[in-house]
Amino acid sequence: MKIGVLALQGAVSEHIKQIESAGLVAVAVKKASELHTLDGLIIPGGESTAIRKLIDYYEFKSPIQQFSAEKKPIFGTCAGLVLLANELSDGSEAHLRLMNITVKRNAFGRQKDSFETKLKVKGFTDNVPAVFIRAPIITEVQENVEVLATHDNQIVAAKQGHLLVTSFHPELTENNRWMNLFIEMVKQAHQKTTIH
Repeated sequence: MKIGVLALQGAVSEHIKQIESAGLVAVAVKKASELHTLDGLIIPGGESTAIRKLIDYYEFKSPIQQFSAEKKPIFGTCAGLVLLANELSDGSEAHLRLMNITVKRNAFGRQKDSFETKLKVKGFTDNVPAVFIRAPIITEVQENVEVLATHDNQIVAAKQGHLLVTSFHPELTENNRWMNLFIEMVKQAHQKTTIH
């Protein structure tokens, strides 16, 4: 199985390292034509406006939407969460519009307000570390979205079918729980397609 990391901007190498340490093939995705070879895709953190422009410039938007329509798992971290959202709270236009959530950008302030904490996560036995850097929050979820973690009563991780998002950067910690959860989603989706 192959998991791609959208390699336009942001924390690409850290995600690739985590995928490879789990024994899977990781691909730094630079062309939309590479998507059809993948079983899962990670849209990493970075600057959401910059990544959005690059997605448009390299014509990734429709191929990523098609990837999602095929129920192939997508994991958005930080800026990736912003890009997957159906709505943005500041009224600006949402981009990929794949997940039934409303997101507020830079909800925790600027770069200097970055922090690390431990989160209680639904389905995880122990609390896991989370690094927040200019992080967004989910302000609203629709009924088919499962909330996985909150911080100060704000939603910071959620799942909707084959889509997984976190406000923070799981790849910047030594803890692989989030990557393992995503890999499990990819394996299940892969099994479904090979059965049919």
